[in-house]
Amino acid sequence: MTAEPAREAEQEFEALIGPLVEPGLRLAFSMLGNRSEAEDATQDAITKAWRSLSRLRDRSQVRPWFLAIVANQCRNVRRTRWFSTVRIPLVFQPGKPAESHVERLDLERELEKLPMADRQVLFMRFYLDLSVDEIGTALGISGAAAKGRIYRACKRLRPGLLEEDI
Repeated sequence: MTAEPAREAEQEFEALIGPLVEPGLRLAFSMLGNRSEAEDATQDAITKAWRSLSRLRDRSQVRPWFLAIVANQCRNVRRTRWFSTVRIPLVFQPGKPAESHVERLDLERELEKLPMADRQVLFMRFYLDLSVDEIGTALGISGAAAKGRIYRACKRLRPGLLEEDI
């Protein structure tokens, strides 16, 4: 490959994947819970995407295709022995939250209680704003199956967020 076609391929890849790096990083962080590990996993996913770009048949599906690579990389990281070791707790301890943050903290606490698969599908739907079909593509399932997972995850999340009667 001469310099010019290689440069064109790099520019095409950057145009396709560049806008997806931030959503990929956010997905990785939601799955791994550690910024550094999320950055590493996203970088590895970018490398894998570069190597397998020729297998992407439909360029309009690049978003779920890339996020599937990120999710798979994160699952691989979670399977490693290193990830399962005890981590040093964060030194940073935020101060008392303001009243306006209480609901967000309640939601975050309840999301942490959900299984990883539920958090992943809710993150893709409500944070990354992926369509049900895009989520299905990213997870390697049908759109109907993705819709069912979203519904069940929301149903499991709901009881912890109901207001208590006083």
